[in-house]
Amino acid sequence: MDLQLAGLKALVTGGTRGIGRAIVERLAAEGADLALCARDAAAVDATVRQLRASGKRATGAAVDVSDGDALRRFVDASAAELGGLDIVVANVSALAIGQDEASWRQEFETDLMGTVRLVDAAMPMLRRSRAASIVAISSVSGREIDFAAGPYGTFKAALIHYVQGLAYQLAGAGIRANVVSPGNVYFEGGVWPHIEKTNPTLFAEALALNPTGRMGRPEEIANVVAFVASPLASFVSGANVLVDGALTRGVQF
Repeated sequence: MDLQLAGLKALVTGGTRGIGRAIVERLAAEGADLALCARDAAAVDATVRQLRASGKRATGAAVDVSDGDALRRFVDASAAELGGLDIVVANVSALAIGQDEASWRQEFETDLMGTVRLVDAAMPMLRRSRAASIVAISSVSGREIDFAAGPYGTFKAALIHYVQGLAYQLAGAGIRANVVSPGNVYFEGGVWPHIEKTNPTLFAEALALNPTGRMGRPEEIANVVAFVASPLASFVSGANVLVDGALTRGVQF
């Protein structure tokens, strides 16, 4: 299936590992030009080099999305280098599940305001695009009360509300906005291998909740993001797409 992404300009935050890296690779495989950021400069450089070595057009920078000025500079520079922006994917999360005030502030600044600032910075370019698409990565924790209840789940839920509002507000401008909400995703260097080693009881409980008997893979999330972001999904806007292997049991009305 041709997703009609060839030649489109996409920007992905948190694009060097896990779900973000898989999204970058899938969009690039579909022919999109890529800009990516993460906090680790060496990881950004390595990812960009690998993309370019495979013949892809790519650029990147080390950016903390909670730094609004730095994020805006990155968005502007990426658009200038790529020749515009058509797709923005807000993927970064603080993954803060503590109940202390610092965790609440970290989740607010990174997950929610990082997304708001990204959208605001990219908006002038998106308004000029003929295939403008915003995708935010939320979580099943934004729909259900689980072990991540607190700052993580709260701001993942806020993301869903924010993006659905964008979809309604921007429909007349031809800009789509959607959320993809993964379930538990296992990848080396991610949170679940760490939990598997440090808290095997919690890991076993989380694994047992999924009727598929396994956790997701980053590429399974990336496949859905690529479709939702693509012109092929031209009438999909305001959706919260669960990619969780039937983990959540609540009905979405």
